[in-house]
Amino acid sequence: MATNLLKLRMGVADDPTALQPSLNDCLEAMLQQAEVLMMDVLRGLELASLPAGAQRIAAFSKGANKAAIDSLRSGSKTVCKTYREELTRLVYHAGGKEQQQTELLRFEDLQLFGDAELDQSIEVARAQQEVSHAVDDVLPVLDSLVSTLLGWRTIQPGLNPLRPEVFVRALQATLAAHVPDGPVREALIAPAAGLLGVNLRKLYRELSEWLTSTGVEPAVPLGGRITKGGGASGAPVNDTMAKTLLTLDRLRKLLAGDFDQPGGRPDFLHTVPASIGLLQEMKGVDALVKRLETKRPRREEPEPETLEEREQIAADAPPQPRIGQQLGEEVVRLMFDNLGSDQRLLAPLKQELKVIEPAVQRLAQDDSRFFSDRTHPARQLLDRITQRSLAFASEDDPGWPRFMKTVEEASQWLGSKVIDADTFGELLDQLQDQWSEQDQALRARREEAARALLHAEQRNLLAQKLGAEFAEQLEGLEVAEFVADFLKGSWAQVVAEAQLSCADGSDDPYGYRALVDDLIWSVQKSTSQRGRTRRLVQMIPGLLAKLRDGLARIEYPPELTQRFFDSLITIHRAAVQEGRDPEAQAAAEAVESEPSRIDTDAAVEAMWMAQAEVSESGYMDVDSYLPPEAAEEIEREAEQEAALEQQIEDARAKSEEDSAPAPLEPVGAAEMKTGTWVELIVEKKWTRMQLTWASPHGTLFMFTSIAGTAHSMSRRTLERLRADGLIRVVADRNVVDEALDNVAKAALRNSLQGKG
Repeated sequence: MATNLLKLRMGVADDPTALQPSLNDCLEAMLQQAEVLMMDVLRGLELASLPAGAQRIAAFSKGANKAAIDSLRSGSKTVCKTYREELTRLVYHAGGKEQQQTELLRFEDLQLFGDAELDQSIEVARAQQEVSHAVDDVLPVLDSLVSTLLGWRTIQPGLNPLRPEVFVRALQATLAAHVPDGPVREALIAPAAGLLGVNLRKLYRELSEWLTSTGVEPAVPLGGRITKGGGASGAPVNDTMAKTLLTLDRLRKLLAGDFDQPGGRPDFLHTVPASIGLLQEMKGVDALVKRLETKRPRREEPEPETLEEREQIAADAPPQPRIGQQLGEEVVRLMFDNLGSDQRLLAPLKQELKVIEPAVQRLAQDDSRFFSDRTHPARQLLDRITQRSLAFASEDDPGWPRFMKTVEEASQWLGSKVIDADTFGELLDQLQDQWSEQDQALRARREEAARALLHAEQRNLLAQKLGAEFAEQLEGLEVAEFVADFLKGSWAQVVAEAQLSCADGSDDPYGYRALVDDLIWSVQKSTSQRGRTRRLVQMIPGLLAKLRDGLARIEYPPELTQRFFDSLITIHRAAVQEGRDPEAQAAAEAVESEPSRIDTDAAVEAMWMAQAEVSESGYMDVDSYLPPEAAEEIEREAEQEAALEQQIEDARAKSEEDSAPAPLEPVGAAEMKTGTWVELIVEKKWTRMQLTWASPHGTLFMFTSIAGTAHSMSRRTLERLRADGLIRVVADRNVVDEALDNVAKAALRNSLQGKG
């Protein structure tokens, strides 16, 4: 079996003292088992197609299913090769990114799905369930170990390039390539995934044992992490899985008008995505469908005998609501139930949402746009209220009573009005006006901070370009290391600041760029032309004055300024003496030969901020956020990160030689969009904040609280905080939209059972 091969190759129990494996070692070890895994799947399918035997599946022993299995077995070499190629591609190009499935199942895009896309999603979901059931007991351990290899301190299951769905997607792609008949492929994929899951479980366990035996430490769970989606995105209930597809089919028929009377116009047709999405994961789905499909009970009266009697009974009977109308009522009720169970919303707000619910129910009876149009005023009202409430982690937070007062007044006002879209629009405008008045001062502060950060980003990007130019200018010259580092780092910032602050667009308004040539000349060891001493004596006072002036413009720290000047003056003193002062000469040689105390690469890449910019934007570096007990780990983790990057670079070089796909890139913090709500460790406590600004080049980020407190940071700091579990995402989309997305995904995923 695959596990035996893996154990023999790795020596799980035989060599516990071996060097720790790299990320690429781990990936390659699993990829080498790809063809073995697929061959085992093919053998299992062949056994299932035999006329007799314990593993026989009756439907596989004849017809198109039997022919497809025979074709797979006869072309097993090609099939296994396809599987390995697909798995390799997914592991290296998409295995570490939680995006494909997420983007595929956007709620607003669901209505655009054709039958082929829906069937493909169902295929993958059916296979995913089979594999997940097989590996769910061993996967958490592997996730924790692979997270460590990826450079994370906390477990990141979605970033594991070897997670089960990667193997499932490779299986689905392989069957799609070799079994063109859709119904046959759908019949094969679940049993094939079950066979895959059994062997994958063994491989996962062996891989975990190997990594543990070589000293890889598991990452730790992210304690206290808020679950995205809260109650709106609960986990699928396994005991309802078998009913879900039937429920989905029936709902689609209901919404398409298939259960309406002949000639009746189907209503709510364009709300298919919303209705399907909302109903799939909510309680009472089956009961709802049965209720809607069940005709009204017959009256205990004798059957009318004449046409006139039948017409009179029909005229006297109260009008029955159409199925679409009943479905709409239930969708609204279940939507509010979902909001009521969302852990991110505080209890008083949930109570007010229940007060608003009857008005939304009345609206939905006459305006089905509420379900399909996310810009509908009623949908917007719910979005704005729930999103603003995310600013508060508890009822004790400053500003919560004032916020709740506006919501309570809004719900009371709504109860006294004629309900239509315009009414909700009017209420939305009123709330926005109240909140805008409250936020006006905060908005001004945010804009001021954003301007400071934008200027800092522009200066730093320009400084990097200038630093590269200075480095090129220094090539081949004998210049003290500390001077070269100063020019590429700090002085590049000075020149960049001067260029940006010059209104007329001059490249060198204060002569700071020209100073570079003079400074290099003044410290060159090989400079020996006649008249040098006289020129130095004339140059040095003005050179030092301009250096001080330039450094002051960027608020360069005084202690660093003094350190640089002490070393520079030592060299200049020896040069002026022309070797006549042995002590001065020895001191200069010592300064020139000692390693620079500036990490050049870090100085060039790090985000330099002037003190005024720090004050305006609340800028903090990573050390300011780290708790004291974590400070001593910084250096060790930096070394590990550098080692990981080197491993990936080595793997890239090897893969290029072998014409293999490019290795997995280093995993950093996931991209955040403005509007994302997070919790951030500030002064040893979690603080609720929103990402309100990101620089155009994505190098600076600013988070603000509802009270207006700003905290800005560089990308490097954000990535470190994400890796260390010191920042956690509360919501990266609107609460209502996120809930609809999650239930839409669940609807497709749960549709894997009961087809046909």
